[in-house]
Amino acid sequence: MHYDVIRRISGLLLGLFSITMLPPIIVSFIYDEQNHRPFVIGFFVIFITGLLLWLSAKRAKDDLRTRDGFLIATIFWVSLGLSGAIPFYFSSMPALTLTDAIFESISGLTTTGATVITGLDTLPKSILFYRQQLQWLGGMGIIVLAVAILPMLGIGGMQLYKTETPGPVKDTKLTPRITETAKALWEIYLGLTVACILAYWLGGMSFFDAITHSFSTVSIGGFSTHDASFAFFDSSVLNLICISFMLIAGINFAVHFKAVSSLNFKLYAQNSELKAYASILLIHFLIISVGVIALSSNSFSAGMIEQTLFQVVAFATTTGFTSTDHASWPSFIPVLLIFMSFYGGCAGSTAGGLKVVRVLIMFKQLGKEIMHLVHPHADMPVKLNHHVVPRTVVHAVWGFFAAYILSFGILMILMMISGLDQVTAFSAVAATLNNLGPGLGDISSNYASLPDASKWISCFAMLLGRLEIFTLLVLFTPIFWRD
Repeated sequence: MHYDVIRRISGLLLGLFSITMLPPIIVSFIYDEQNHRPFVIGFFVIFITGLLLWLSAKRAKDDLRTRDGFLIATIFWVSLGLSGAIPFYFSSMPALTLTDAIFESISGLTTTGATVITGLDTLPKSILFYRQQLQWLGGMGIIVLAVAILPMLGIGGMQLYKTETPGPVKDTKLTPRITETAKALWEIYLGLTVACILAYWLGGMSFFDAITHSFSTVSIGGFSTHDASFAFFDSSVLNLICISFMLIAGINFAVHFKAVSSLNFKLYAQNSELKAYASILLIHFLIISVGVIALSSNSFSAGMIEQTLFQVVAFATTTGFTSTDHASWPSFIPVLLIFMSFYGGCAGSTAGGLKVVRVLIMFKQLGKEIMHLVHPHADMPVKLNHHVVPRTVVHAVWGFFAAYILSFGILMILMMISGLDQVTAFSAVAATLNNLGPGLGDISSNYASLPDASKWISCFAMLLGRLEIFTLLVLFTPIFWRD
């Protein structure tokens, strides 16, 4: 293990992260709030910590290997999650405990969108901007992790996307060539953000809301500057803009890169995962639409279809925006919306969940096993995009699914031990492990009422889901630490 290099990179990450304290300070002065103190404290604490770590290992030049990558990926989110809590903790509005501050920070950086804060409409603009900024920065980090790093670590089938990576990052070392990939992804991510800002602004949002909501839309985070989330705006135009950008953000950013760089937009129609992604959304939209129409006392209307489409896309992509009180919808519908987060978006996107490509591979493998019962000697490989999926990838996907189910069960039991009822415990684990945010029961609006033990379990679940489970779990195995 190259601890010196890990320490140097961690220090560099913290140093860079300290710069993100400056925009909220500027926002504070623009709106004459005098709320800059928490961010000034955050800047100096994070910068000095990062500087000391970097100075202690500034001469370390070794290349990072696979095991180092696991540790760096985990340290990235844990250290930034803890550091990001500093402004929340030292701010008087909202007045958060240390547990709540860390929860809010980790929720933002992992783009989960679960919150313990109430009274958002009365908070300082600087705090509101900072929450949204955390999600935007976390979203970019997720894309680089998913497209550039996890494929090299072979996390649960993510190596399938070595062929999609927009750059020469195909060896077993984490080298500076990752910067080429990161640059390409940043350009797409920033372009989508700017387009989303302009669309929201032209659609009727204030410029502040347009910026902040574009951050949480493109990152598929779900934080809002209003307690009512997207229902605050009560606008069909804004709802449709949000739906469009959530759909785009749920697509693999490597596919975006290949389509844009080659100006060949047929690549979208040819991508197996994207077709499955669209099919899942359409099927669930039809099921829930029929359910709403059949079970609701309200008459059929275009507004009802719009609200249904919004919630289906928000939950399926794990964004977590709400345009209506989904928990009050009739019968099975709220539960089905939560179940949609298990699919998630495409691999290499900012979405959470299992990822559509894994679900697709599992269904294809299931069909193959059924066919083998009839034709036991037939050779029927699993194919995606007209290419045979290696058996190692299929096995890794099933291994990931097994780890996911086991983790879900353990976390749910721990949630119930901490004092939650079955419905709240189930939806809390689903919402945090899938990086969704909203849930059912006691967390249908926010997580403020949960006991501290449940919040810490939720923090672990958010990190576990965002780091694709194996990245974090492997650190708990003795063999990882053996030289």
